[in-house]
Amino acid sequence: MAALSVTHFSDPGCPWAYSAAPAHAVLQWRFGAQLAWRLVLIGLAETPDRYVRGGYHPARQAAGYLTFERRFGMPFGRAPRERIAATGPACRAVVATRLHAPEREVAVFRALQFAHFTTPAVFDRPEDIREALADVPGIDADAIVEAIDAPETVAAYEADRAQARTAAGSPTEAQGRSADTDGAVRFTAPSLQFAAADGRTLEVGGFQPVEAYDVAIANLDPALERRDPTDDVVAVLAEFPDGLTTAELTAIATPHLGEPDRDAVERALIAAAAEGAVTPIALGAGTLWRSAG
Repeated sequence: MAALSVTHFSDPGCPWAYSAAPAHAVLQWRFGAQLAWRLVLIGLAETPDRYVRGGYHPARQAAGYLTFERRFGMPFGRAPRERIAATGPACRAVVATRLHAPEREVAVFRALQFAHFTTPAVFDRPEDIREALADVPGIDADAIVEAIDAPETVAAYEADRAQARTAAGSPTEAQGRSADTDGAVRFTAPSLQFAAADGRTLEVGGFQPVEAYDVAIANLDPALERRDPTDDVVAVLAEFPDGLTTAELTAIATPHLGEPDRDAVERALIAAAAEGAVTPIALGAGTLWRSAG
């Protein structure tokens, strides 16, 4: 049984949330089933109008992604998409998965992130969402797309949006990590709320380093078992069947206060691929690695 619950406020269209994936992979490796994660979809934009009015356009978006990639390491694409997209339909695709195949919710969330950040897909278009989900094991992409606007999906999505817009007066707002883009103070992606069984909670709002999460967890439950960092990429990937990026594997391999050694991790991955132990999948300007076992 999990010792702590984690409420994860996020949106598949947020580059900060995507760039936080290495830190979240560290938590999943370090604490495993001791953390029970629950995803709450923010719904950043129901239409692209706000972004377009602010002067946001495809070339600016694609160029901005370079900064995220070089700073944080997750793979991004280079091709500008034909237009700016809303995030609401993709969020509802994740919620529809939660209702119909809950064990695949995170896999669908990540597939949509990969589509949005490494391809020119316009993921408020049903056909682009369907294509992004076509190769996700364990789901029916057509059924998920058909359920995006179903009443039960919309109701669950609106409940998520309402919960995400309860950050007024919170530690997240106190840190300046909240936002008010549609009339209510909301959590920014990827805010995490940690809760112990006795009701104690700690909040890590917005984009934060892995050390911020670690401090919160250690204060809530110092008795949790901690798995050490490892550069055994084959062993790690065996526990992440949907795969990890090079940046995520590098984060898991980095010792406390150590310097990330991405080159060493990539060399280990290439060697494992040559032995047939792992499978590389091109992802934008980077790679997603999966266990071949």
